[in-house]
Amino acid sequence: MQLSDRQRLSYLYLREGWRRFSRRLALGRISAMRFSGGTPDRLVVAPTDLHPADPFAGEEIAAGRFPLAGRVLECEGESPFALELPSEEFAVRLHSFGWLRHMRLVDPEKAAHTTRFIVDDWLQSHGRVIGGLAWRPDITAQRIIAWLSHSPVILKDADYPFYRRFLKSLAFQVRYLRHVADTTRDGEPRLRVRIALAMASIAIPSSPSKMRKAARNLDEELDRQILPDGGHCSRSPRAALDLLLDLLPLRQTYVNLGHDMPAQLIPCIDRIFPALRFFRHQGGELALFNGATYTLANELMSVLRYDETGGAPFKALPSINYDRLAVKETVVLMDTGVPKSVDLSSTAAAGTLSIEMSSGKNRFIVNSGRPRFAGEAMRQMSRMTAAHSVATLNDTSSSRISTARFLGPIVIGGVGKVTVSRTERDSGADGVTASHDGYLKRFGLLYERDILVAPSGSEIRGRERFLKPGNPHAPVEGLAVVRFHIHPAIQIYPASENEARLVAADGEAWALTCLDVPVEEEDDVFFADPSGVRASRQLTLTMPLGTTPEVQWSLVRRR
Repeated sequence: MQLSDRQRLSYLYLREGWRRFSRRLALGRISAMRFSGGTPDRLVVAPTDLHPADPFAGEEIAAGRFPLAGRVLECEGESPFALELPSEEFAVRLHSFGWLRHMRLVDPEKAAHTTRFIVDDWLQSHGRVIGGLAWRPDITAQRIIAWLSHSPVILKDADYPFYRRFLKSLAFQVRYLRHVADTTRDGEPRLRVRIALAMASIAIPSSPSKMRKAARNLDEELDRQILPDGGHCSRSPRAALDLLLDLLPLRQTYVNLGHDMPAQLIPCIDRIFPALRFFRHQGGELALFNGATYTLANELMSVLRYDETGGAPFKALPSINYDRLAVKETVVLMDTGVPKSVDLSSTAAAGTLSIEMSSGKNRFIVNSGRPRFAGEAMRQMSRMTAAHSVATLNDTSSSRISTARFLGPIVIGGVGKVTVSRTERDSGADGVTASHDGYLKRFGLLYERDILVAPSGSEIRGRERFLKPGNPHAPVEGLAVVRFHIHPAIQIYPASENEARLVAADGEAWALTCLDVPVEEEDDVFFADPSGVRASRQLTLTMPLGTTPEVQWSLVRRR
């Protein structure tokens, strides 16, 4: 029996209420006494940090200026924790202490003095009372990993009282994290908590039973979240990279110390690498699906240099539902799935059947991506169907996203079923035909998309159509718009009413042609640029369904 929208929302509210109650129950009375315990006398090891470090950012922090999350906070001799922070994302970055990696590239004396002052102030201002953003489980997990990894910088020439305060707080945070791990929100946050606890169990002196339990819990979470095709259950391409940046140092730390490795750690890492390469365009960038934002080249290379799996990228990821069409230098990636669960949909986008297309080192057609540092309103805008290279019907997203604060921005309806078939011909052509039911309940229509890459790799043919299920020839009504978001590095030159040329900086050119309706150029926004949200351009095909329920288009390489 299918639930009505009201029944479904009622269930989601009850379930979220139970999750919050369970977390409060697990914590009990929140106080320092609740998680009190012994203080370790030393640290065993400082795990490696694979995240790229920026010497300029380190020098700025040493000078009292914090460049985080696209903002700069002038401290003027005060601790940043004593000031009003510019944004929530800034606060997340500050309390996570990932910025410690930049201090590795600063003069050791200056770095040690700065980091010790800031860490000590955090211990005084936030270390004694559990609450607020600073004690969110995912942020606590990141802070534990950062403090462990950069303990040599923090503890350089430290006096004994500070050394004890630091170790006492680390142990306290680890005990707190153990208590809240099971009630942490599903997906990346919960997995990162398990990674942090596993890392702490071997980097801080622990009993064999605690090490085994941390490894066992990590195994269970890895087995559940890293799917058979290597994709993360959130379906975000970026998640695979972020997790590898933590999993690879963890693996190396186990090896260096000679401890028994969690059974799932190496197999999961080996599965993730091919999935990461699946989403990689030939120019080195990751595709912008489901919460992914820009990826710096040195960030990606810092993990890919550990890739020993080899081989060509897969043609499909059947567990997380993506398809890849690759002929010679032309690559088309297509989202052919839906969120794996409501819990995992808080960053999922309404971009089912959206595509990205690249040729050689140039990305031509992209999705708008997720802004890294923008406000909540803009982040939610980036999840709409209109921010993806796909068709939108009646200016409505194919999946509905909650705006209720209590539930959070989860997907609460829309696409429920996607059908997919591959076309692989002896000639070397590669194609996929897919449809989804995201508009069926509201407008009575299915959306179908057909993409075929020619054997030469120099031509891509597409077809878009809306139809009634069971009666594909019946008249339909509505207004659909097919959007092709063009990467900001590509120039657009209209050739005629039905054709526009796309030209890359190196001179490579493709022509988008549609004889059924005009090819129109419009203003656009690209959310996933390293410099921040920026203006860009898009090409659109407008389909009055009463007269044009189907259009065909082509992308042809021009010499």
